[in-house]
Amino acid sequence: MSPIVKRKREKFSIPSKYLLLLLTCVCVLLMAVTFFTDYSAGPLNTLVGYMVVPFQNGVSRIGTWISVRVDELGELQAVLQENQELKEQIDELIVQNTQLQQDKYELNNLRELYQLDEQYSGYEKIGARIIARDSGNWFHSFTIDKGSDDGLETDMNVIAGGGLVGRIVDIGTNWAKVNAVINDNSNVSGMVLSSSDILMVTGSLELMEDGVIGFEQLIDSAGNVQIGDKVVTSNISDKYLPSILIGYITEINQDSNNITKSGKLTPEVDFEHLEEVLVITETKQQISD
Repeated sequence: MSPIVKRKREKFSIPSKYLLLLLTCVCVLLMAVTFFTDYSAGPLNTLVGYMVVPFQNGVSRIGTWISVRVDELGELQAVLQENQELKEQIDELIVQNTQLQQDKYELNNLRELYQLDEQYSGYEKIGARIIARDSGNWFHSFTIDKGSDDGLETDMNVIAGGGLVGRIVDIGTNWAKVNAVINDNSNVSGMVLSSSDILMVTGSLELMEDGVIGFEQLIDSAGNVQIGDKVVTSNISDKYLPSILIGYITEINQDSNNITKSGKLTPEVDFEHLEEVLVITETKQQISD
């Protein structure tokens, strides 16, 4: 065995039981001296001051810091709870505001329909809501939520926004399909209101991209028809009731035959934002009969 290992093993050590006994005796002795005399009170107090007081101060500061953190945590939880409640109130207010805006929008629509009803007071009408439409940017063909059970029939005229929308071309018990005057296959006999000249209004989805539709076969030899004139449905139309506003002339061109004129007009109805319509519950045939 090497001398280094041997020296490590011969290192002096005190058994733990004797060390405990020694410390106990010292404590008892110090207690006795403190109790029976005042000689060592000063030094002991000084020792306590150096050892215990800083420890107590540290514990006190830690306790104060923990107390402050606990209070801050409680305040933070209260703030988070209040923030959550405010978020819920904001969400509720947003829903209410959206509903109020929707109600206002629908009220405006109903007012427009009421004014339209007054404008064409000579006809019996029923209100309907659009529930579907064909693909595209325009309401050129759409379905409403009223049908034969509500007294509707094919060829009944549909109006909205102050003017003519189209007519019913197909119907079921609780639905009806409307073909609008802007559709490519639509032709309406019209009349220039200021001059009583007859023309044919032709639907065109291509022209509607510019916000207009076409007209043709206008005979205006006297040159009375002007830009801005109103065009309404004519008395000679076989499907449409007379004197319903279609739109306003925006362009007039002389045809190559030098007899007729053609051009463009702006529809009275906003065919991009339809929601509700009025259906006139009489057909041209029924009124004629």
